[in-house]
Amino acid sequence: MTGTLPMDVDDIRTWIGREETASDVISVDLVQKYNSTLDLTTARPLWGDAAPLLIHYCLAQPYAPTHLLGEDGHPQRGDFLPPISLPRRMWAGSTVTFHGVLSVGDIVRRVSRISDVVVKEGRSGILCFVTLEHKVDVGGALKVEEAQNIVYREAASPGDDSKPARAEAPVGIYSRPIAVSTPLLFRYSALTFNGHRIHYDRRYATEVEHYPGLVFHGPLQATLLLNYAVELKGTAPKNFTFRGFSPLFDDDKVTMSATEENGRLKLWTARERGPVAMSAEAIW
Repeated sequence: MTGTLPMDVDDIRTWIGREETASDVISVDLVQKYNSTLDLTTARPLWGDAAPLLIHYCLAQPYAPTHLLGEDGHPQRGDFLPPISLPRRMWAGSTVTFHGVLSVGDIVRRVSRISDVVVKEGRSGILCFVTLEHKVDVGGALKVEEAQNIVYREAASPGDDSKPARAEAPVGIYSRPIAVSTPLLFRYSALTFNGHRIHYDRRYATEVEHYPGLVFHGPLQATLLLNYAVELKGTAPKNFTFRGFSPLFDDDKVTMSATEENGRLKLWTARERGPVAMSAEAIW
């Protein structure tokens, strides 16, 4: 590597194998707020109803006291996640397997494990990838299994994320605009107890992390794509994989698109005349 590593890689890799267990309840209140935020339905959910897909992203989130948050709004590193000193942190993607249905009223347990830590050098500098394995169960019955990738990267310079797109996204068989708005981003941050300031603090996002606007959450894009897949096929998939390629912002004109290949749906988000921002695949 040509860059200077701001961390001891061997020490960071000693965090592989660490586990964390947390639990939460899928309440009527949470489901109603989730459905309202995503404009899914205005009907009041009932105990025993199927819960919305990917609602587990709202459950059992870290609850660090406000005065212990880092400058970026995240809990300080070094508790469960390793103390990686690279300043930018993003959810790079996930592979989700649905083994069963989560229901309103379920007491959910999530067991998370750090399965790998890898340091690489990319075009933007040093990158550190942390892979987490999550198992979500209800009463011991596995409901959702997920491999999540988090990427840490070096600080950006002004203009790095506002360069003209080099390639346009493909044209899908199906396509629909997404109404990105500041309230949508704020409410999703609140639902997921996500204090990362790039999603709601414009001054921080533009002046400190040098984004051109508020950042459109990766898991929120993934949730919208998954719901679109269910709408197109009429049922939830068994497996859903998503990966982020470039950021989207609150003032972008965003479209989600899909095309079918061999019974699978390929889905993606993109800004107008932009490259693919997030790609996904749903398998039944």
